[in-house]
Amino acid sequence: MTIRIATFNTENLFQRPRVFALADEEKRRKILEDFATLVSLLDHATYTTANKKAIAAILEKYDVPNAQSKTRPFLVNETRGGAKLFSVKQGGALEIVAEGRAKWVGWAELIQDDVNRDSVQNTGRVIAEVDADVLLTVEVEDRLTLERFNEQVLADHMGPKKRYPFNMLIDGNDSRGIDVGLFSRRPITAIRSHIFDPDPKTGRPVFSRDCPEFEIELDGGKRLWILGNHFKSKGFGNPTESANRRKAQAKRVTEIYEEALKRSARVVVAGDLNDTPDSTPLQTLLDTDLHDAMSHSSYTGAPGTYETGQSLKQKIDYLMFSPNLFTRVQAVDVERRGVFAPHTFKSFPTVTSKDTEASDHGALYADLDI
Repeated sequence: MTIRIATFNTENLFQRPRVFALADEEKRRKILEDFATLVSLLDHATYTTANKKAIAAILEKYDVPNAQSKTRPFLVNETRGGAKLFSVKQGGALEIVAEGRAKWVGWAELIQDDVNRDSVQNTGRVIAEVDADVLLTVEVEDRLTLERFNEQVLADHMGPKKRYPFNMLIDGNDSRGIDVGLFSRRPITAIRSHIFDPDPKTGRPVFSRDCPEFEIELDGGKRLWILGNHFKSKGFGNPTESANRRKAQAKRVTEIYEEALKRSARVVVAGDLNDTPDSTPLQTLLDTDLHDAMSHSSYTGAPGTYETGQSLKQKIDYLMFSPNLFTRVQAVDVERRGVFAPHTFKSFPTVTSKDTEASDHGALYADLDI
């Protein structure tokens, strides 16, 4: 029996935080950093004068109090009739009136916009072209989004009989709607979540999203375990802290992988690790007996998976197999046509700009005889 396993960062299916659509990478990074700072400040038990000043400055900078704004990247969602975080005085001056986290009810959240319709269709085209039996999806809003995408988009591109009968996603730790899910033509018989696993050094959850374990039923009652991942991005935040977070995540995934091997010799570690094979943070995981699909002799393409993929510095997506599975790999490839790169390789005719690309990641897949 041959089975195709794939991983694909879809960059959301129907809705995506407004800030991610910005073409200016530095501006996008700064907004996300300011949002992270705001969330951290709002979690303080007591708001000092300096805290209030900093909170107000961020809210005013991005026009957050203006409910009619078409450009503000995030908002403060306050429960109706409850205590408020801020008030706007006559003349427009903003005042933080809450004295701490327990003194108001609400949260800050990124504003979502609809993904370009052509982009949604191109994401469907990529998935249809790959035609994986088991597809790990990175950056997906929620499980019902997987189901709607399956019924409304994939059914058109793949046909009703070839779309996925099974899908699963557990909401992770990221408030931006970028979770790790799974499409499968094989029954999903068990799920293990690790959203609460603590980082031993900080005590906070180690995973930016999650490291869900999906058990897939194969013919003859055999079981395959897929560990899905989306490590901490380099896109914003302190680079050293981000690297340390990825290092802690790699260490924890290593432990989860070794435990999974006790249940089955058929284990896959996959997803967007947001770092390169030569990076220090990933070494604990890469030094295990896992084998990277792109190291297989059948793979002759470009070394990367992100954007044009022409450099090893653009390899951040991984499909790694336990020794038992790697010996069964028959072929490996990357579907890149959903990426907008007109001067590097041929895209789908409908990928005419960054706005219409399926993703800035290629879809990595492998065929195994199991």
